[in-house]
Amino acid sequence: MLSRLILIVTAISFMAACQPKKREIIFPKTDLSKTALIPKPLKTVPTNSAFGLSKNTVIYTSGSKYEQVGLFLSEKVKSKTDLDISVNTNNGEVSADRHIYITESDSVDLKTPESYQLYIKKDSIFLNAKTAAGAFRGIQTLRQLIPNKSNDTLTDHPLWLIPTGKIFDEPKFEYRGAMLDVARHFFTVDEVKKYVDILAYYKYNVLHLHLSDDQGWRIEIKSWPKLTQIGGATEVGGGAGGYYTQDDYRELVEYAAQRHMIIIPEIDTPGHTNAASLSYPILNGNGKTVKSYTGTRVGFSTFDTRKDTVYSFLDDVIREIASLSPGPYFHIGGDESHVTRKRDYIHFVEKVEKIVQKHNKQMMGWNEIAQGNISASTVTQLWNEPHNALKAAKNGSKIVLSPGEKTYLDMKYDSLSKYGLDWAGLIPVDVAYKWNPETYVEGLSTESILGIEAPLWSETISNIEELEYLAFPRAIGYAELGWSSSENCNWEGYRKRLAMHVSFLNRMNVNYYPTKLVDWE
Repeated sequence: MLSRLILIVTAISFMAACQPKKREIIFPKTDLSKTALIPKPLKTVPTNSAFGLSKNTVIYTSGSKYEQVGLFLSEKVKSKTDLDISVNTNNGEVSADRHIYITESDSVDLKTPESYQLYIKKDSIFLNAKTAAGAFRGIQTLRQLIPNKSNDTLTDHPLWLIPTGKIFDEPKFEYRGAMLDVARHFFTVDEVKKYVDILAYYKYNVLHLHLSDDQGWRIEIKSWPKLTQIGGATEVGGGAGGYYTQDDYRELVEYAAQRHMIIIPEIDTPGHTNAASLSYPILNGNGKTVKSYTGTRVGFSTFDTRKDTVYSFLDDVIREIASLSPGPYFHIGGDESHVTRKRDYIHFVEKVEKIVQKHNKQMMGWNEIAQGNISASTVTQLWNEPHNALKAAKNGSKIVLSPGEKTYLDMKYDSLSKYGLDWAGLIPVDVAYKWNPETYVEGLSTESILGIEAPLWSETISNIEELEYLAFPRAIGYAELGWSSSENCNWEGYRKRLAMHVSFLNRMNVNYYPTKLVDWE
């Protein structure tokens, strides 16, 4: 594939040499280092001219996976500029004078699978990456560099002027996630897709779906059909609920994969299980009659952790969902299981870990799971107990940081916020941004940190507009904390760049919270 691209480039160069010399365009001076890129790249070197994106631009790629990245870029260019940019067009089909090359590279300077290099010249752009995922991250940067308006004075056709220079970029953390609670309130396939689109623009690579809780069960399990027939019919406040068929879930997984994101399924156990026990009372372990629950209290439900039927049930559930989930992780929840006796809880976690591993997944769980003797391959997600995260890390586990007081998107911005809770405190946009994940937990080494995740629990929201109000712009800041080097994370610089992203948010029809901490443009 790479040899094909080399031939194309050589042919284009030869053809260009044979053409009459064109009048050189004098571009206005630019400064790539002052563009409003989020997340901020590792290193930017401006060369102060411009690449004129126009109807005469074409995209060439070095392979089928990279071609999909090129087609995605072409689609997004079309939606923003109305330009039809062809991808891998045969010579002679298009009159092209500017080219974008998306190429596979084995450069030792590309240190991670998501690293990329962007070389922007006046007549060409080269995007180099080791993987299609790296190339995809690079085109998000390129998308952000395309101005909202064209310059119509330099030639006889409009040009969208992209500043020239070099960008060398790589992620700080391997794992950069957002969690969406579809159990307390259900969100449709299209609503989740929109969330994925916005997250992908800011280089997220994980969407964690909280698929079950006391108030609802949200994914079809063919071997236990009552889970959705009964457990899927409720939600907080008494709404109709809803659930994803397995085809719906496959559709979401594929949609995310096209954006080089994985979906991590979570079935919260042994607590947060009222909807499951309502569907199948044999699973219940709190000694009470199971009733439908549409409130927001936590900690009252539990499975019977000493009953074989519970583990047969979980074996079926994990098997069916794992077969639909190509990502490496399966999240078992494990938080706030207050009525489960500690020894029963530990017995449960250790037994379920083996079931997850049996189905070729790595277990993930909230920080309470570290009370058990879990394996080093299991990932612990810190939300409120640093000592458990430290214990897990000492045993070799990787840690995902989701501290409630910093990353919980369901916390209110301030006392006037329309939606959200405040049990972890108010989280204004600056508080959400001004912390360092690498030093947040004293004694936790950076080598033990897999990444960060911003959870959005849905007790107080029920539609995409309310979701967006709580998520944005805070989720944009978490994207930068997860990707950019700590040295490049500066609040004053970030808030100025964030202000310039209002055009993207408006174009995506995002109902963001217009915090007064940012001078929106």
